Amino acid sequence: MPNLPRHALLDDAGLNRQHVFNLVDLPSDLLAPLDLRPGETQLLLFGHAGRRLWDCVQAQQADGRLGAEHPIDEHSQRTVERWLREALPGTRARFVYPVGLPPGQHVGLQRLGSLAGWHHASPFMVGIDARWGSWFAYRAAVVTDSGLPPSPAVDLGHPCPSCTHRRCIEACPGRALDSGRMEIEACQRQRLTEGSPCASGCVARLACPVGAEHRYDISQILHSGRGSLEAIRRHREKPGRV
Repeated sequence: MPNLPRHALLDDAGLNRQHVFNLVDLPSDLLAPLDLRPGETQLLLFGHAGRRLWDCVQAQQADGRLGAEHPIDEHSQRTVERWLREALPGTRARFVYPVGLPPGQHVGLQRLGSLAGWHHASPFMVGIDARWGSWFAYRAAVVTDSGLPPSPAVDLGHPCPSCTHRRCIEACPGRALDSGRMEIEACQRQRLTEGSPCASGCVARLACPVGAEHRYDISQILHSGRGSLEAIRRHREKPGRV
């Protein structure tokens, strides 16, 4: 984690993973969707690991400060906006995630996570490392004209190659991981099955023992699972899909 100015503000709000990239060091295909403007020099990536962020979100929902539809995005964006005002006053900054880009344009979050040392591929298609397991996510990305020291990669290790239990593969009810890689069609078919245990959360992910002490609260798992299930339904209902 870089020693960002006032990084405790971010940590306290649950955005406890932070990385500073110089734009000139990033591959061109990662830069292409960002529509860079003159003077922009850096990309700041913010993530969360563990339960702290959701605790903050729930507390703010309880007193009416966050909406019900996208509370994590709201909390993350507000936190980064506040941090920018207090830590980097006068800096030009614009969000490129979770908002800020035109429809159809996407930031390569997992690629950025790999460059930061955070992201290693797991059989169930969620990033994983040896400390946090799969219980982390990308929450905000901002392009700025700042001159912060770029962050060194912090690689906590890839636990999957040395795993002998393969509990995630064995646990998947849809046998979507039998090949060692996620079979998307089998996963989606299982999730959409009536009464599926995967409907509101990935059973394979829950079976992974790595970082189990950081596993999200069940309410966060259900919140994210319901959102992804709805996205699957919308995708499969698109005209022209067989």
